[in-house]
Amino acid sequence: MSEYEARQDATGVSGWVTGGYAFAIVMLVIIGVFQAIAGLVAIIEDDFYVVGQNYTFNFDTSGWGWIHLLLGLLLILVGYFLYTGAVWAVVFAIVLAGLSAIANFFFIPYYPFWSILLIALDVWVIWALTRPGVAARA
Repeated sequence: MSEYEARQDATGVSGWVTGGYAFAIVMLVIIGVFQAIAGLVAIIEDDFYVVGQNYTFNFDTSGWGWIHLLLGLLLILVGYFLYTGAVWAVVFAIVLAGLSAIANFFFIPYYPFWSILLIALDVWVIWALTRPGVAARA
């Protein structure tokens, strides 16, 4: 038995895939919580986020708040379904992580460092969920 075969579980999926899948689920839920908190802040305290006057996509912060809150709740929900092993949730999680990255791209002028950090985490989650063997793990 080779070293690679020894690192596979009963389904034939390596430990790296299983660990990456579990970490992606945890990160997806954490990203969802972060999104929901950022959304609540924007809804409750309109003046918390400040943007310069020359931003092309200058939307109302309350509108952004609702977008982030709903996206965050959906991310938490799909993270739960990933944990339960729903195969459809993998595709839904990839789509939601992509939407989260896009929403945070447009949110960069309001909260730059935080938005870039969440974009990076979203991209990592997408990468982790598209690894070979993830569908067999789910």
